[in-house]
Amino acid sequence: METLVDRLEQAVIRLEEVSVKLQDRGMANGDMVNGINGVLSEWMEAFDVLLKGPVAEYLKHSRAIGDDVAKHAEMVNSALQVERAFLKMASTHQEPAQTELADLLRPLSEKIQEVQSFREKHRGSNFFNHLSAISESIPALGWVAIGQKPGPYVKEMNDAAMFYTNRVLKDYKDSDARHVDWVHSYLSIWTEMQEFIKLYHATGLAWSTTGPIAPASLSGPAPVGPCPPPPPPPPGPPPVFTDEEGPKQGGRSAQRSALFAQLNQGADITKVLKHVSDEQKTHKNPGLRSQGGPQQGQQQQQASPAKSKNQRKKQNKKHPPVLELEGKKWRVEYQEQAHDLVIAETELKQVVYIFSCNNSTIQIKGKVNSIITDNCKKLGLVFDNAVGIVEIINSKDIKIQVMGKVPTISINKTEGCHVYLSQEALDCEIVSAKSSEMNILIPQGDDYREFPVPEQFKTVWDGSKLVTEATEMAG
Repeated sequence: METLVDRLEQAVIRLEEVSVKLQDRGMANGDMVNGINGVLSEWMEAFDVLLKGPVAEYLKHSRAIGDDVAKHAEMVNSALQVERAFLKMASTHQEPAQTELADLLRPLSEKIQEVQSFREKHRGSNFFNHLSAISESIPALGWVAIGQKPGPYVKEMNDAAMFYTNRVLKDYKDSDARHVDWVHSYLSIWTEMQEFIKLYHATGLAWSTTGPIAPASLSGPAPVGPCPPPPPPPPGPPPVFTDEEGPKQGGRSAQRSALFAQLNQGADITKVLKHVSDEQKTHKNPGLRSQGGPQQGQQQQQASPAKSKNQRKKQNKKHPPVLELEGKKWRVEYQEQAHDLVIAETELKQVVYIFSCNNSTIQIKGKVNSIITDNCKKLGLVFDNAVGIVEIINSKDIKIQVMGKVPTISINKTEGCHVYLSQEALDCEIVSAKSSEMNILIPQGDDYREFPVPEQFKTVWDGSKLVTEATEMAG
C-alpha cells in the first residue's frame, strides 16, 4: 500500500513540474498537452504495482485454500488483465463515440459476468461466502465506464464484499488463518484501486488528449471509413431480477451487470423498438385510452399462447429432490410438500445447505457447524444445536425453532421469518438486512411471547458522527 502511494505521489509531483516548466518556457498548448500525457502514461506503472502487490497476494492465498476459491481467483485475475489492456489503450488514445466505447467494454463486461455466473453455478459450495464476496464486488472493475466520481462507486462495491467477508472471518478467524489472509488481501485490491482512481481518474477515466481515436476493439486496428453514427439514446433502467426470474445477485451489482449488457448492444439497442403511427398514439386519439390502446385484445390473444407455453415449460422443468451427505455437507434441495425430512447422523464439522425447498419441514438432530437456507418458501426448520451461523437468504415465510444453542442467526433478503428461541439460545445475535416481517419468539413458561424486529430506522448527526436507532413502531 505504501509503495503504491509513494509511486502515485511521485507521479503527481512530476505532473505538476511538467506543467510549470512548460508554462515557464512559453511552450505552445499542444506541447504542454504532450508533456502532460507523457506523465499520465505512468497509469500502467501504477496499475502494475497494484497487480504485483495485493492482486498477487490474493492469488497466492486463493491457491492456498484451493478448490472453488482458487478457480474463482483465476477468473478475477483474467478480468483484471482485460482491464489493464483497456487502460493501456485509453492512455494513448482519445475517447471514441458511444457505440465504439460499448464494443471496447464488451470483453470486460463478459469477464464480470463470467465471475458472477461461477457463484450462481456453485451455490452449494463449501466456500459460498468467498464466492459471494467476489461476485458482489467484481462490478467495481466497471469504474472505467462511470462518468463522474468512479472512486465512490468502487468503495460501494468494496462494502458489498465486506458483507460476506465478515462471514468468512467469523467462520475461520479462530481455526484457519489462510482465510483471514485471503480476506485482507482481496479487500486491499479495492482499497488501493480507490487510491489509484483518486490520483489519476478522480472525475472519470482520463483518456489521452492526443493520439488517434480509440479502435473499435482491443484486438484490432481502428477501422478506416466515414465518421461513426451518433450514439443511441441512453438505455432505460436495467432490469432487476426477482428470485424466480433470474440470478440471485445483490441489487446494485446485478444492475451494473445488466447495464454492461445493455451497453454491449451498441446500436442494436434500438432494434426492439416499434414505430407507432399517429393513428395509434393515445394523445392524438383520446378514444383509444378507454380501450387500453389499439388492438389490445388481439395482442393479448396472441401473447397468451406463448406465455402459457413458457409457463408450462417452466413448470415442467423440475429438479429431482435431494437429501444426501456430500463430504462434510448435507445437501437438502428441491424438496416439495415433504414434512418428514430428518437429518439424524450429524457431526460437529458438518454444514447443512438447504436450497429451493418449498412447503416442507426439516429437522436436524445433534450438533452441526452451520446451516444455510437459500431460496426457500414456506419452510419449517427445527434444529438442536449449531456452533456457527444459521443463515436465511432470499427466502419467504420461514419458521425456525432452536431446541438448543446457536450463536448467530442471519436473515438477509427475506420476507416473513419467525424465529422460536429456546431458553439456552436467548443470548443469540440476530443480524438482519433487506428483510421484512421478522419476529423473534421468546419462551415464557409453556408459551412464547412475540417481539417484532425493527424494519425502520432513524439516523441523526450528533455533531461528530452519525447515530442510528430503531424507530418506535406505530399502532
